[in-house]
Amino acid sequence: MTHILFVGQMPETVDFSDPSLPPGFDADKINAGIAVAVTKIQERGWQGDTCMITPDEAGISTLEKQLKSATYDCVVIGAGLRLPPKTLPLFETVVNTVHKAAPGAAIAFNTRPDDTADAAARQLHPG
Repeated sequence: MTHILFVGQMPETVDFSDPSLPPGFDADKINAGIAVAVTKIQERGWQGDTCMITPDEAGISTLEKQLKSATYDCVVIGAGLRLPPKTLPLFETVVNTVHKAAPGAAIAFNTRPDDTADAAARQLHPG
């Protein structure tokens, strides 16, 4: 069975005052999108795990533990970790953590939580 990990920043820790984020975004909307992502992953017949991290060393430790807990075919890194300019250092750390802890996994990037399954599919079934 294909095993997907969706990594994102814990919605409750996001600074929604950041002007680089879409207007009207909030933790509830992100959590709803995460739920949609999980459903879409399951609808494809894949096993999906989520790992929502805090933007600090504890979050990276959480990610490392999650990556060691299973073998993933694809790790999808959420847009909230890579789009806001101030999260660039966290994004780089996440990418390097995935690269080191899950070297066999494809890495994909979503544009919003609910297109996570599509992002994984692009890497698992290119073409």
